[in-house]
Amino acid sequence: MKKLSFKQLHSFLLLWGSQTVSQLGTAMTDYAVIIWVYSRKGTASSVTLLTICSFLPTIFFRFLAGSIVDRWSKKRVMLAADLLAACGTLAVLILHSGDILQIWHLYVINFLLSLMNAFQEPASFVAVSMLVPKEHYARAGGLQGFSGAAVSILAPALGALLLASGGLDAVLIIDLATFAVAFSVLLFLIRIPEPERTETGEEPFSTTCLAGIWYLKEHTAILRITLFLAVINFLAKLGGDGMLSPFILGRTNNNQPILGAVESFVAIGLLAGSLLAALVKPVKKRIPLIFITTGLIFSGSIIQSLTSRPWLWCAAAFGSYLLAAVMNVNLDTMMREKVPTEMQGRVFSAKSTLQNFTIPVSLLLGGILADTVFEPFMMTESPAQRMLSGLFGTGKGSGIGLMFFIVGIAGMAVSFTRLRKPVYRELDRTETETRQNNK
Repeated sequence: MKKLSFKQLHSFLLLWGSQTVSQLGTAMTDYAVIIWVYSRKGTASSVTLLTICSFLPTIFFRFLAGSIVDRWSKKRVMLAADLLAACGTLAVLILHSGDILQIWHLYVINFLLSLMNAFQEPASFVAVSMLVPKEHYARAGGLQGFSGAAVSILAPALGALLLASGGLDAVLIIDLATFAVAFSVLLFLIRIPEPERTETGEEPFSTTCLAGIWYLKEHTAILRITLFLAVINFLAKLGGDGMLSPFILGRTNNNQPILGAVESFVAIGLLAGSLLAALVKPVKKRIPLIFITTGLIFSGSIIQSLTSRPWLWCAAAFGSYLLAAVMNVNLDTMMREKVPTEMQGRVFSAKSTLQNFTIPVSLLLGGILADTVFEPFMMTESPAQRMLSGLFGTGKGSGIGLMFFIVGIAGMAVSFTRLRKPVYRELDRTETETRQNNK
């Protein structure tokens, strides 16, 4: 990258670096809280409920948040959301220090933190669009993916170390300290320009809340790719993205080091893919790349289902998540290029709600299908079970392996068949080509 590029990205790099520090603190807290909850309750459902509480508000309040983000200062929204989220962490610290922390407290606090995230994410998305020149969108996306992957690698190790040496209180204190760093940098060192406002300030608030949905309805290709991602997210949570832990633990007789190794390769794959997207020249045709990489991601679930060798699980995880990082960077870049900045908060929020509402449904359904359908089926003697056991093995985890295979085939079919749909091609047209096409 040229020296001029660093000058152009100076404010973004400050924001990215400080937010990465804060994300590391938050991720360590998330890890420590899961360990704390599981040690008290000892059930997977208690942890799953914690995850659901972290998803639902972000999904359902995005419409409201997107409208507010487009009306208000992005910087103020980010500062307010971060401050209230820090208050949630402080509440956990006070409750735990007083030895009165209960699991239901964490469900409520996670719900409130997720509500703040509903505002913080679209504000951050638009802020990056305002801070980064268009020619560097892909690099910025790659750097964000790189830091996210690095955080996912470091957080469990650092969280476990802090938890062992200082307990949950130490993790929470570090989280608050990282928040202070990010908050101070954003408050004092970063100026986020605001896009030119058009009709937003004059329209009724109820109308602007739905503006993102109307925008998607009017732009068929973006709506179709959003609905495609909703299907992909549903399938992914039924497969390796949502059921990896019970699959590995079941197949290895609860071997946690093997699970840790596979999850590490997930993070390393994200790291490598994000770095690749940040360094290579941006592609001109993003839509075929998005569909091809998405289809190949699901091949990882098929490979994992057909083997019991940990090194193959690791290799499949690495390859799948490297491709996932490349796909996500190109998808975000396409959205930044196609959606006007003054609409990005609302459109990002609408898109995020539509593509992610299937995740909690899939998480619940995946556990039910695994425990009541696929695992019992592979444990019960039958001609079909004997035939399938040659592919997926026997015992715990084999039923989830069968799920992985079915999901992998379905995901590849859904992805590759999109390549033949002409409706998506307009997303790869330049502004000049679009104008000429409309004449």
